[in-house]
Amino acid sequence: MTTNTRLPELEGLKTRLSTIWTAGDYDRFSRYMEGGAREFYERLQCAPGCRLLDVGCGSGQLALLAAKDGVEVTGVDIAANWVERARVRAHAEGVRARFEVADAEALPFETASFDVVASLIGAMFAPRPELVAQELLRVCVSGGTLAMANWTAEGFVGQLFKNVAKFIGPAGMPSPVLWGNESTVQERFGDGLSTLSLTRRQYLFSYPFSPSEVVEFFRLYYGPIHRAFASLDAEGQARLRGDLEALWAAHNQAGSGCTTVYGEYLEVIGIRA
Repeated sequence: MTTNTRLPELEGLKTRLSTIWTAGDYDRFSRYMEGGAREFYERLQCAPGCRLLDVGCGSGQLALLAAKDGVEVTGVDIAANWVERARVRAHAEGVRARFEVADAEALPFETASFDVVASLIGAMFAPRPELVAQELLRVCVSGGTLAMANWTAEGFVGQLFKNVAKFIGPAGMPSPVLWGNESTVQERFGDGLSTLSLTRRQYLFSYPFSPSEVVEFFRLYYGPIHRAFASLDAEGQARLRGDLEALWAAHNQAGSGCTTVYGEYLEVIGIRA
């Protein structure tokens, strides 16, 4: 999608994306992914008191880790129900963090407002990546850190998306997993970064139940797959379920009754010029 997309078309696309991402229960879903979130966060080496913006914050997975370390945290997400859940979690865990509903393509902050601008598997799903790149750069101070974690097309999650994209992938937007391609990332940020480190890493998915139960877990709680199943009749649901169960089973590295799968992502860490 380009920036000159007609407004009615863009509004319709945004509505469809919001419907996808507000479905399910991302807070419950993300609890099994906290280990990978911590690994990503610790590599950012945020100093206490620095200002961090978490773009596509979900229910606060990354932001709350930073807040507990004394970082001044702001989290934004397009899904209002996730933002509210992040606020509830922050209150329950006794940490200070601000959460707002906002679009990664038009962040409601002044230029150079944050020392660290991060997105853990979030901003990659916005439909106009060129605007996302511009906004991430704009709100980051010169010399600050810009960081992303983005699924790759070649990795497990990229393959999983292929199974569901034909059912829920809105037309007119580039594939989100292009953010997992090194040359694409370099092109999108251009000379906005003085240094850029691109590293392919593995994100651990570990569940104390079988691959077939993992598929059901995703159906219930992960928005894109929840919506994919809801869009199909009984025959289509059975076909999708079979495809996903086979994918999880083929990549499972755990024994019977458990599931351990590694999903490749591209870690992007740059310094704002």
